[in-house]
Amino acid sequence: MSSTMTDAAPTKSATPGDRVDKSNPRVREMFRQIAPHYDKMNHLLSLNVDKYWRSQAVRRLRIFPNHPILDTCTGTGDLAIAISAKADPTVDVVGSDFCHAMLEIARDKRDPGKPSSRISFLEADSQTLPFADDTFQCVTVAFGLRNVADTDRGLLEMTRVCLPGGQLMVLEFSQPRMIGLKQAYGFYFRNVLPRIGQWFARNDKSAYEYLPESVGQFPDGQAMADRMTAAGLIDVRFTPLTFGVATIYEGTKPGILPSQGLA
Repeated sequence: MSSTMTDAAPTKSATPGDRVDKSNPRVREMFRQIAPHYDKMNHLLSLNVDKYWRSQAVRRLRIFPNHPILDTCTGTGDLAIAISAKADPTVDVVGSDFCHAMLEIARDKRDPGKPSSRISFLEADSQTLPFADDTFQCVTVAFGLRNVADTDRGLLEMTRVCLPGGQLMVLEFSQPRMIGLKQAYGFYFRNVLPRIGQWFARNDKSAYEYLPESVGQFPDGQAMADRMTAAGLIDVRFTPLTFGVATIYEGTKPGILPSQGLA
């Protein structure tokens, strides 16, 4: 969900004045404002389809015993919690985010006696992750990479901390290509979503104006796959969901994942 810098290549032509402001202070404050309403708004504005998207991402993860998993830009922790429910008890799940208010909600969602109770949530910028090289068998991010201002730097950090042979997965909004749906989706994102979001959350409307702006300037489809390849990943592929409203991107770090323990 959260993190920060400036993409080198937006997906559409834009003058400097058109660029969405993804500076650390702005993004952190924006998510601090909407944190109490973040989960309800996600479910409402997506008609609960966001739960299906996360379930599809988790289903594609290759999870082995004894190796930890990192969910970056974890926000309120929904993906990390879903991963913990699938993972073996020997798998440590870590959720990182640079917005303290979002992490507080994630920590409160841990359920004693259930797999989520084992998740460690920590405050960290996804552009400078505080982990050693080759640590995690899977590194994931859901609806957060577009908030990392330097997309390439974020991908490089995710790749760095991933174990050789491990999996990197990105779940992110994308642009539908189907005629009719593309126009309807664009109208909803630009005109309806910001108004509903502002009314529901009662916060600065810029938070919900930021969403369509950030999605519109974020690389999707093959452009995003190319970024992942440039970060050093192999076997990169992407799967559109719900007619292309969201997309799952998968890549593998070159090497062989150790069969037991940590390398």
